[in-house]
Amino acid sequence: MTGAAAATVLVWAGVVLLGGVGSVLRFLVDRTVARRLSRPFPFGTLAVNISGAALLGFLGGLALNREAALLAGTAFVGAYTTFSTWMLETQRLGEERQTWPALGNIIVSVALGMAAALLGQRVAAQF
Repeated sequence: MTGAAAATVLVWAGVVLLGGVGSVLRFLVDRTVARRLSRPFPFGTLAVNISGAALLGFLGGLALNREAALLAGTAFVGAYTTFSTWMLETQRLGEERQTWPALGNIIVSVALGMAAALLGQRVAAQF
């Protein structure tokens, strides 16, 4: 196996490993937050996505090489955060005629997500 092929295999193995860790961590954070707050609003998903936005902003603010950015950003943070669950939970709130919580979920998620990403970038700039 050539050096380039070995590097490719290592990157893919890293994607598999870090993606698995990210998805398990998402599950744990979501369940922990949801259990502690015990509300119909999807606070667990909100916590995951906001913390993921901050982490991705931080990683984006660092001067990572291509492979490190792929592993940290796409594999780990991509598996950790969840757009599809956020949309499904928002849609379900709407189905249950909880219009204000559904709209609040969209507005709060976008506003806090953008703020968290910016904060992460600013923290990374300090390094």
